[in-house]
Amino acid sequence: MGILDGEVAVVTGAGHGVGRGHAVQLAEAGAKVVVNDLGGSTRGEGADETVAQTVVDVIVERGGEAVADASDVSSWDGSKAMIDKAVGTFGGLDIVVNNAGILRDKMIFNMDESDWDAVIAVHMKGHFNPTRHACAYWRDKSKQIGRPVNASLVHTSSSVGLLGNVGQANYAAAKGGIAMFSIAVAHDMERYGVRSNCVAPSGSTRLLPAASERVVEPDEYEQYSPRDPGNVGPLVVWLASDLSSNVSGQMFLSIGGTVTRFDPWKPAQAVTVPGNNRRWQPAELGQAMDQLVFGTRHSGLWSGAAFGGYSPLTRAVEER
Repeated sequence: MGILDGEVAVVTGAGHGVGRGHAVQLAEAGAKVVVNDLGGSTRGEGADETVAQTVVDVIVERGGEAVADASDVSSWDGSKAMIDKAVGTFGGLDIVVNNAGILRDKMIFNMDESDWDAVIAVHMKGHFNPTRHACAYWRDKSKQIGRPVNASLVHTSSSVGLLGNVGQANYAAAKGGIAMFSIAVAHDMERYGVRSNCVAPSGSTRLLPAASERVVEPDEYEQYSPRDPGNVGPLVVWLASDLSSNVSGQMFLSIGGTVTRFDPWKPAQAVTVPGNNRRWQPAELGQAMDQLVFGTRHSGLWSGAAFGGYSPLTRAVEER
């Protein structure tokens, strides 16, 4: 017996990398999976229906159940058709893993409008569309059965969405937005029994290959590697299962064998005007703000040191 026996899952962007790992491992846990992938390039161009079917073939060969779907998640109607396919093919819907994404990296001063629009469409609208249609289904079902359903949404952010990165303003904005979108959806759907959580995955994929490393699909690794994008799969399976029935509105970063929980926009330090009965004067506030911002130099809050880099704020402190 798998922990997801009888469950029905949709995984978007499941043709390669992290999403493929999710789909295969959800199926191994017993879920019936709709493997969605448009089959486009890393820039979001083109389409190939065989990409999703390849993953379905892997799942079926291993004894699981799956069906391919080549809908465009940035399309309202395409996403509706995908959700309807899950219900129509397998008789219901319990899990949606939003994972589809593309990259169009450029420095902000070189970024075209099309680079911005394409990334926002695939990531943000590509999260909204399936989520909206799935939540409408679950809300109607909750009303029909007279009680909350038991369903799970798993969204995909990125360390870039949490910490920022050079040359990825469009991607950072989209991934940061997805993290907060997940929390907002958790509030909206709590009464209907739908959990909403977010993961920031890692691994060597065709979007983010390691230097001089051949990209290997997660189901093709012969032994453990910290670069295997399938390392994120157990977290997603757990979030999809009843083992996490009391977990919603959370953000997790997964790197190799380590899972880190993030507190989104957690308040840090504050300064209050002396006397607390008047407004600040700009020069006076400037002195207080200097301590508020740059006084956190040694706290590690902004350094990003744990993730192998420095933030602009840390550089500003060091150059000051």
